[in-house]
Amino acid sequence: MNQILSFLNIEFLLKEGALRNWRLIFVLSLLAMIMIESGHRADGKIFEIAQLNEELKALKSQFVEKRSELMRLKMETKVATILEAKGVKPSEHPPVKIIVE
Repeated sequence: MNQILSFLNIEFLLKEGALRNWRLIFVLSLLAMIMIESGHRADGKIFEIAQLNEELKALKSQFVEKRSELMRLKMETKVATILEAKGVKPSEHPPVKIIVE
């Protein structure tokens, strides 16, 4: 009972040799602050990773959309209709292969 009262009265920090106890409390406090900071940084990294994953999904979706649009524009019928509007018609004769020896 006497030891409990001594602890509650904080006598271990006021008596001789208390400097050793103060050092221990300082080191433990420093370690606790480092742990808390580490946890906050880890949470920040998790939020950053989630945000980058969402951005990656959006960019992949945009890429697929643009690729399908390009495939539609490259279709022979689409090119033919655009060129026909400009006065260019497809050839009626197939191309001739020239072989040079």
